Amino acid sequence: MTTDAVERARRIAATVTDPELPMLTLADLGVLRDVHEQDGTLVVTITPTYTGCPAMATMRADLQVALRREGFEHVDVRTSLAPAWTTDWMTPTGRQALADAGIAPPAATRPVAGPVDLLLGMPTRRLSCPQCGSDETAELSRFGSTACKSLQVCRSCGETFDHFKEI
Repeated sequence: MTTDAVERARRIAATVTDPELPMLTLADLGVLRDVHEQDGTLVVTITPTYTGCPAMATMRADLQVALRREGFEHVDVRTSLAPAWTTDWMTPTGRQALADAGIAPPAATRPVAGPVDLLLGMPTRRLSCPQCGSDETAELSRFGSTACKSLQVCRSCGETFDHFKEI
């Protein structure tokens, strides 16, 4: 398999969308980690947003279908748990796509070289309402329509919205 073929496969894989958040590609979500050739097989590596993510089986199947449809016969989609996925892997385009869909995107986190402080309280960051822009928002439920989102409400316009949680 040529370098050009692997690059074409990478471009194809990068267009596959997340089954739970179809406004995001796997590349924009940051779960598409690698595409390479190994002994005549195209190997695609993805990292789940969290261990046990139910969308992983669909992501694997969608990648295989998209790549086979474009002529790649031998495709192996692998899951890598290390390093663990972080919302910092999301692209600016992906964050904007969430906002455009009415989902408050995660805030960027700061990389930490050493031990990470564990906060036992709820996050204190005020979210901006994706409908009206107000920061008078509150969390209704830590668990939203999917495990990676929480349910919020805007006190100004009264609309509810999802927030993609920072990890």
